[in-house]
Order: sequence, then structure tokens, then C-alpha cells
Amino acid sequence: MPDLDPLIHAPARLQLVTTLTAVAEAEFSTLREALQVSDSVLSKHVSALVSAGYVRSRKGTHEGRRTTWVGLTDVGRRALHEHVAALRELIDVVD
Repeated sequence: MPDLDPLIHAPARLQLVTTLTAVAEAEFSTLREALQVSDSVLSKHVSALVSAGYVRSRKGTHEGRRTTWVGLTDVGRRALHEHVAALRELIDVVD
């Protein structure tokens, strides 16, 4: 049985980390809109992924307002690749 990563497997977290593969980092509000979730939901997902070392976040200023930037770490990128490989393994047994 392939090893799915339970931390990444939740749909919003999977979408979050896959979105981050395309950029060095993304603004919190951009991620919130892309995932169509509330600030509090996104904040919980980001916190869980930061705790695991999968993403990093930093506070900054953009166009005169404070914002949070989120980026995928090397650990997170590897975890995502392993998770995707496990998903592919599962999919390969489906007719």
C-alpha cells in the first residue's frame, strides 16, 4: 500500500502546496482567493504546513499594507512529490 501523506492529503492543503510549486512565494490573499477559503481556514492550513516544515511564511508590506507571504520549502516539495507518486501508484491499479 502506498504511503499517502495525511498532512498533504486534505484537499485544501493539496491545492495549497500544488499552487505553491508554480511560484517562489505567494501572498496570503492570493492563496485565499485561489483556494476559495476564509482567512481563518487558510491560516490553519498554513500553520499546520509550517509546523511540518513544508512551507515557510513571512510578514511583509505590499502596496503599503501588511501581508503574509507563503512559500514551499524543499522538504515540502519532496513531500508533495512522494505523495503524488503514492497517488499515481493507487491510480495505476484502477481499470
